[in-house]
Amino acid sequence: MVPSGQLSPATRPDLSTTDIDVLELADLAAEVGRHRPVLLDADLLVLVTGGHGTAELDFRALSCRPGTLLRATPGQVLRCPARLDATVIRWTAEALHGLDVDPDAVPTHHQLAGEDEDAVINEVSQLVVDHRRHRHDPAARPLLRHQLAVLLIRLALLPGGSDPSRSPAGTGPHRAELVTFHRFCREVERAYQHTRRVEDYAARLGCSVRTLTRACLAVTRRSAKQVLDERVALQARRLLAATDEPVARIGRRLGFPEPTNFGRFFTREVGVSPGAFRAGRDRPAQRIVRPRRPADPPVDNGQA
Repeated sequence: MVPSGQLSPATRPDLSTTDIDVLELADLAAEVGRHRPVLLDADLLVLVTGGHGTAELDFRALSCRPGTLLRATPGQVLRCPARLDATVIRWTAEALHGLDVDPDAVPTHHQLAGEDEDAVINEVSQLVVDHRRHRHDPAARPLLRHQLAVLLIRLALLPGGSDPSRSPAGTGPHRAELVTFHRFCREVERAYQHTRRVEDYAARLGCSVRTLTRACLAVTRRSAKQVLDERVALQARRLLAATDEPVARIGRRLGFPEPTNFGRFFTREVGVSPGAFRAGRDRPAQRIVRPRRPADPPVDNGQA
């Protein structure tokens, strides 16, 4: 059984030939309805073509109108109001294999205007036309792959299309801190379901807890422990909002054998219990999510 909130095999686009598909925004939520968030299983570009409203990407409210661009990644949750129309380009990692393009350099939320809007709309329109005509022709796969790559490169050049952790020289973290922070984030993605001890990550990366915390504070103004716990809490929110998986099972998946421990952790991080959060998932998420906690002092012992 496919958990509610995820696309079933019947509603997922067929990517077997090109690893790329074009669909309408309504297709993403065809199985669960417009009010429920959708747990994404592929990379997306969403170009709004009609209507006005507020979309939510990982519980962040994003204003949308014609010309708005949204970039989403696998594992995120997306909810869009029914009054929005949009063209959605969806692809798997294989679609860009071997091409010199970084999809993560594309801004998450951008309002196109002027020549940039004209160029992006033209490229999206051509990709839509060629995909419709050639999606079942294996010989067209290189054409569609390179069209997608060119589109992503163009979008990466838009204002805001760089790594948000980068700052002008002399105003942000040192390069060594950035490198440490990104290494830590990659390790967190691999292991957050198994350990929430900063000491474990420091050991894996061959550095001290102090070094990890200094890097996280420099880049995010939050300690390493906060960055780690926020990642676990985000995943819990995604699963509670976009699936019907039992709360206790979600807790076990995230490393909490005891439901009470998961409940305390979630309530501390989010401000409401898992049950209350799930009960409110048909409402805009930002109404029940409290602001981030202030950053810890520069020295963190890795404990809560």
